[in-house]
Amino acid sequence: MPKKTESGNDQIAEGKVFALLAYLSIFCIIPLLFKRENEFVLSHAKQGLVIFIGEVGVFILSIIFPAFLRLGFFCFGLLSFAGIVAALRGRIFELPLIASIADKITL
Repeated sequence: MPKKTESGNDQIAEGKVFALLAYLSIFCIIPLLFKRENEFVLSHAKQGLVIFIGEVGVFILSIIFPAFLRLGFFCFGLLSFAGIVAALRGRIFELPLIASIADKITL
């Protein structure tokens, strides 16, 4: 039996909460595990994963350069906020620098 595909509006309505979770640090793993088939959620989850990896990198670099922690977390915080707003509006927003990296991720 062929698999039924959902319309774009159904995917967005069903995936808003998971898309929002994608931008909340380690919680980016939840949408990747449970809503991988939803294109709306997957797009946000990939960007959230890149942001999370960047946050981990900033934390590691802050051991050597302590001032780097505040600036890095501020920048990633702004990107996460922009992603959350886009997810709540039901849009896929390509975050600067993040989207080009996220597009290369295959799951």
